[in-house]
Amino acid sequence: MRLCFGRPCSPSAINKAGGATLVELVITIVIISVAIAGVVGAFSLIAGRSADPLNQTRAVALAQLYMDEILSRKYAENTPVGGTPKASGCSILTEESDRAEYDDVDDYNAISGETPRNADGEALISPAYGGFLVTVRVSCAGDEVGLPSDDAKRIDLTITDPSNLTFQFSAYRANY
Repeated sequence: MRLCFGRPCSPSAINKAGGATLVELVITIVIISVAIAGVVGAFSLIAGRSADPLNQTRAVALAQLYMDEILSRKYAENTPVGGTPKASGCSILTEESDRAEYDDVDDYNAISGETPRNADGEALISPAYGGFLVTVRVSCAGDEVGLPSDDAKRIDLTITDPSNLTFQFSAYRANY
């Protein structure tokens, strides 16, 4: 025998105590739906950002590739092999139009929003760099590093990743 509040239960009380109403079920379903929507929203935000660290790493690798190439070139067109005597003055002259012929820092000033290329001017085939863009700006900047203004150039390299985020890198090339 069942007891309801200390006395024997009537058959109608037993039926009432055993189930949930339609209103209670609908409220439960709504609460669970809102909770699931919140969790799915959080996961989609995390998943949407999962490529950012990978793109940052690729942008740094690409910048290192370009900076190594640029800094290995002569200071100016008239700089002799070995660097002495120093070239006089600082001017940004882009003489070569073919990437394979770039022989001094100034020539790289012509790179603006192009797909990544190697030193021979061939597109980097790796799918890792698909969607990346490279821009290079060269300027006279000796006074920024404590040298006469004609004795250093600043190379500003901008890498734009497929999600349109930009990464900026700078280096100086001294006239020695």
